[in-house]
Amino acid sequence: MKRLLLIFLLFTTVVSAQDSIKVDLKNPKATIYTHLHFLQSDSYQPEKAAKTIFPNSTEKPTNAAIKLKQILDGKGLFVDFNEVPTSSNYLDSLSQDNAHKYVLFPNEMPFISVEKIGNNWYYSKETILNLDEIYNDIFPWYVLKLEKLMPNFGHKKVFNIEIWKYVGLLIMLIIAFLLHTILKRITYFILRKIHRYFIRTDGVALAKFLRKLAHPISLLVVLAFIDKVFPSLQFGLEINKWIFKGLTIAETVFWIYVFLQLVQVTMYMYSEFTAKTQNKLDDQLVPILNNFLKGIVIFVGVLKMLTVFGFDATTVIAGASIGGLAVALASQDTVKNLIGTFMIFLDKPFHIGDWIEAGGVEGSVEEVGFRSSRIRAADTSIFQIPNSKLSEIVINNKGLRLYRRYNTNVGIRYDTPPELIEAFVKGVRDIIIAHPETRSEPDSYNVEFTGFADSSLTILINVYFMSLGWGAEQSSKHKLHIAIVKLSKALGVDFAFPSSTVMIEQFPEKQSLDLKYNIDQKHIDEVLKTQLENFIKKN
Repeated sequence: MKRLLLIFLLFTTVVSAQDSIKVDLKNPKATIYTHLHFLQSDSYQPEKAAKTIFPNSTEKPTNAAIKLKQILDGKGLFVDFNEVPTSSNYLDSLSQDNAHKYVLFPNEMPFISVEKIGNNWYYSKETILNLDEIYNDIFPWYVLKLEKLMPNFGHKKVFNIEIWKYVGLLIMLIIAFLLHTILKRITYFILRKIHRYFIRTDGVALAKFLRKLAHPISLLVVLAFIDKVFPSLQFGLEINKWIFKGLTIAETVFWIYVFLQLVQVTMYMYSEFTAKTQNKLDDQLVPILNNFLKGIVIFVGVLKMLTVFGFDATTVIAGASIGGLAVALASQDTVKNLIGTFMIFLDKPFHIGDWIEAGGVEGSVEEVGFRSSRIRAADTSIFQIPNSKLSEIVINNKGLRLYRRYNTNVGIRYDTPPELIEAFVKGVRDIIIAHPETRSEPDSYNVEFTGFADSSLTILINVYFMSLGWGAEQSSKHKLHIAIVKLSKALGVDFAFPSSTVMIEQFPEKQSLDLKYNIDQKHIDEVLKTQLENFIKKN
């Protein structure tokens, strides 16, 4: 008797506890909780759940309430009641008219919302109007038909899940595998066709990149297929929640991979283009752009991943902006150098390999990096100049010269006869004309007797070398100098050096110390001819 009484008391307690939860529509949280609570297996009262549907908005409010829950369960959308507002006068700040409205899942299901009508909150008219379309989109007829075609044993449960759902899952996975295999080949074929149509080039490396790109694209299509079909298998809210969370994460990862491969393909084609140009600076731009674009893709991908794990998108963007501002303020020099890098690539004041003078530094440009540029001096030492300074200072780019000018003065002895001076000047001119690396057009060189120095007669030599490289210029000078020295020796013209001459006159038996110059014209012409022929043979 006591046991029966105890059971009766427990039964009445449970019943009274269930009855104590009444239909409550006073705020968004109360309405949504009422709807979901009365459709749970242990408190299943669909008539009460239907009270959350605005009266006269549909002929079958009970069916509408059930469909609405199936939609949420099918997409794995779990309502976090801690986030649902409890104010009866809640205003949706994102709506155009600032209405009393609350959207449950703005990103996933923007058409499902509750709104205040009178003093109560109901599922909005927009939700009821789009309910059948959303339901048919999530639960396609061909998958639901599988449930009806299953014999009775298909509705038996294994691990609390009906057998037909396992069968449907297996069929879905087989179709997904076949779809991936076929789409991967089709996508690769299309990408190759597009590339050949626009670029009209081919390469083993590019084919490898395109094949890598085709793989995640086909997987994205497969994920979209699974996302479309899986809700119809009706595995329940808990399973669906984790499945769709995993699908969203996988989709984000694949999109990141796709964009990274797009960067690889783009940079490969750009590097092929830059390799055909004479400008070496754009070759240096390839790795910088590659790292920069990859950084952007990864940064945006991380932000997207944070939103997938439940972080608010606005908060994430605001945090990234504030964090970026803080980093920028803390590393102003780095930001300035980065801007200087872009200015160098835009203005192109020099190319890789150019010989420049900048801020007291002279040397060949070896590399332009994100932060600084490397200049190698003539003694092979390295100068590392911040790009912010390099973009502001005056740069003398000797690498852009059309020719390398060489100007020098040669001093010969004061006692050199005029005939040999003329012969020496003419011989030097002939050497310059015959030199393979100097300009020989009229008015492109000068060899003239220009003045009287303290200890010598000055011969000006002004030439232009066609080789722009520093090393090539030195080699050209060497050939020119050697030829001039040989010419002076053959003519008997001596180079002067600082000296003093003491004149002793009318001393008996004293002979003059003047050099004996051979000014015979035939001899001079023969020397000039011989020296010129020898120079031409050697060069």
